[in-house]
Amino acid sequence: MLVPLTLLTLAAMAALWPSGSKEGLTLANPYAAAPGVTFDTGRIQRVVTENCTQASATDSTAQGNTAGGSQCTFAFTEPDKGGNPVKVVINPDIAKSHGVKVGDNIRYLNLSNAQAAATGADAPAAQGSPSYIFVDFVRTMPIILLAILYAVVVVAVARWRGLRALIGLVGAYFVLGSFMLPGLVEGKPPLLLALVGSTVIMIGVLYFAHGFSARTSTALLGTIFGLGITALLAAWATDAANLAGVGSHDAATLVNISDNISISGIILCGLIISGLGVLNDVTITQSSAVWELYELAPNTSARKLFSSAMRIGRDHIASTVYTIAFAYAGAALPILIIVMLYNRPLGEALTSAELSEEVIRTLVGSIGLVLAIPVTTLIAVLVVKATGVRGAGLPGQQPRGRTAITADDVEDTGALAAAAAVAGRENADADAPPATRRGRRAAQRDQPQRD
Repeated sequence: MLVPLTLLTLAAMAALWPSGSKEGLTLANPYAAAPGVTFDTGRIQRVVTENCTQASATDSTAQGNTAGGSQCTFAFTEPDKGGNPVKVVINPDIAKSHGVKVGDNIRYLNLSNAQAAATGADAPAAQGSPSYIFVDFVRTMPIILLAILYAVVVVAVARWRGLRALIGLVGAYFVLGSFMLPGLVEGKPPLLLALVGSTVIMIGVLYFAHGFSARTSTALLGTIFGLGITALLAAWATDAANLAGVGSHDAATLVNISDNISISGIILCGLIISGLGVLNDVTITQSSAVWELYELAPNTSARKLFSSAMRIGRDHIASTVYTIAFAYAGAALPILIIVMLYNRPLGEALTSAELSEEVIRTLVGSIGLVLAIPVTTLIAVLVVKATGVRGAGLPGQQPRGRTAITADDVEDTGALAAAAAVAGRENADADAPPATRRGRRAAQRDQPQRD
């Protein structure tokens, strides 16, 4: 099943591959500097609050400054390229919401050369017009440190499998950045684009991180099923709920730069992509649960194995629903606060243009992953009963179709043996007549304390 599906997906990817041409797209770069203007970086040495100088109307609008008498925040910053500290004006919203402090690394706009050129080579800057304007914080080092810490933790806990997962993540972003995003810009069919790109990502990530095995293939089949359900629901919901997405500034910008870009198509593609990670999580976990349960009790019937695995799956469903809901709620927290301050009825707020996209994303993603769990479990039970267990096995077991023993199997043998002992006692109790079980429990209660 997977071989023809993979070949079909790769063929569709080749047919949909974007040209990469950006001809006809005109989008002003907000980070492009005018002649004589540069973006510089530096470290703040001192922060002061002073009266704002009288600025021109343009500067007042750009920086939010008013005439003299109001207070403005300035940061004396030592440029990274060397030289004397410069006086950088801090935007009022930054000064009020977050603030700046000594030691912060910032990026600022250097207008001194442009002002000098406008008023004469040796003339000072125009009176009241700031020469250095705050742009953003420099976050390179904190992000690098967090990325290194994340990689170290993942590799330390998951070992080589974790390292392969990190490398697979890089490949997934390559597909996203080189295939899906340019395809949306060129007006490729968004539903087909999202399905093909997401399937390629899942095939690469699952096999690269977890290896080629029946267990991984089972998870992949369940993932593709959940992906198909999510795509169909997303296509219907985008049209039925009229998700136009033109309320945001970014969407309005995209609409105006090209006639090929469809905001509804971008929303549709986003609904599908947003559920990939959680969908992959539940399918690979459910597949692994079936294999481990069978490895502990290989004589278990298919019906009982399915029921046991679904008890695990129901717990996973409950926790995953919360995961998706709170993840999207956290991302939309500023919007939630604004809607709350509007004092609108709850039903009207949830169906508004501001929140409806997040609500539908949560519902569509949750339905897809919930339906993927029983399907993955059923496929896993059928496959494991046909192929046997994967691992090293336990004393007294005679697994069928065993593959080569891996380092993970050897390290997990002790834990499996302990679990098998418990499972064996539970199975013996379950298969014993009721009178025998009651006798055992009574004997355990009457057992002396010294035992």
